[in-house]
Amino acid sequence: METALENLSREDLLKVISSRDEKIESLSQERDYLKTQVEMFRRMQFGQRRERFEADPNQTMLPFEADVIAVEQQKEETKEKIEYVRKRPNHHGRAKLPGHLPVEEIEIHPEGDLSDMVCIGKEVTEELECEPARFFIKRYIRYKYAAKNGEGVKIGELPERVIDKGIPGAGLLASILVYKYADHLPLYRQKQRFARENIQIASSTIDGWTKEAL
Repeated sequence: METALENLSREDLLKVISSRDEKIESLSQERDYLKTQVEMFRRMQFGQRRERFEADPNQTMLPFEADVIAVEQQKEETKEKIEYVRKRPNHHGRAKLPGHLPVEEIEIHPEGDLSDMVCIGKEVTEELECEPARFFIKRYIRYKYAAKNGEGVKIGELPERVIDKGIPGAGLLASILVYKYADHLPLYRQKQRFARENIQIASSTIDGWTKEAL
């Protein structure tokens, strides 16, 4: 190799030296990169938690701070857009009430003497109303009849009940099950609903009703 170098001209020697320098520089950069990667992997694997995700201090910071004038201009544009939306609401009119609901009509006539007046029309105003659940006691009164000849007594037959010898009616049990399983209303909330109507029922009783009705 030394003999070969001796036979090279000055320009060829410079080219060889330059090529070697470039290779050395490239290898040095690759070595530094690999060392950085190894150090990073070591921190991620063996370093403390705060060191595992520590940022490189030599990394260039990104320009997240915007220009003050641009920020103010953006705020003004956003404010104008919000005010425009408020002035132009997307209103499609009042929704129609469901047609399957029963209607309770209340007629209202003007007060005073109307004998000398003629009805020329009417205005109709509708509102959606709700009547809360109504609790009541269903009392079965079964009359007894005795034969005049003393050969027996007859009594009215009691209708079949969901819970034998229990006090809840079928409608009450149905509402408890619907509230619990369809509307996801817990039994303790239903107990509070009864309490608002001054009906005191123990939690264990309501729980028993639910199990019996299933």
